[in-house]
Amino acid sequence: MPKSKRNRPVTLSKTKKKGKEHKESIVNSIRDAVEKYSSIYVFGFENMRNLKFKEFREQHKSTSRFFLGSNKVMQVSLGRSAADEIRPGLHKVSKLLRGDAGLFLTNLPREEVERLFNEYEEYDFARTGTTATETVELKEGPLEQFTHEMEPFLRKQGMPVRLNKGVIELVSDFVVSEEGKPLSPESARILRLLDTKMATFKLHLICRWSPEDFELYREGLDGSDVESA
Repeated sequence: MPKSKRNRPVTLSKTKKKGKEHKESIVNSIRDAVEKYSSIYVFGFENMRNLKFKEFREQHKSTSRFFLGSNKVMQVSLGRSAADEIRPGLHKVSKLLRGDAGLFLTNLPREEVERLFNEYEEYDFARTGTTATETVELKEGPLEQFTHEMEPFLRKQGMPVRLNKGVIELVSDFVVSEEGKPLSPESARILRLLDTKMATFKLHLICRWSPEDFELYREGLDGSDVESA
């Protein structure tokens, strides 16, 4: 009787080795990019949408390189202190890689980079837990935008609905979302059906480094620890 593949032991050292090799590959890629591009930016993001970010990245791959992932790995790549930084001043960049952040290495002029990031906004449907940007309330009466087949689904989302001669009706007013409050899974689904987008995928610049200078962009950032390091 053949042995089950499910019972085969997994050698953890192999998975650890692959993880280490992957990290080393990222470190080497970032260090190669530092030599290739004239300036480095740390950028932050809100409401990340992977497909839209991939499109943005593809648009600029001839002049630039993006890195997203482990902040710690990116910090190690650049150097976390003045003693181990790979280029003078890069430890200042490293210290600002925290939270939702990434690296943008480019040969584009500073003015062009600032314009690209400042203008970038993509609207999308909000996900569960997102804070509602507006109050959406449906009034009692027919919901002609929905076909009769959707009545069971809408009921499962907590909506007080019924079928009346093949038309879905709200038995009473129904609040889908309240401004300033987090969206429930049901609210997020209903807003998608209503084609109401409450999430904005944004990118913003945090700092810029070049061999000649270093600049902080974001107001409210405490640059004292960066400058004194």
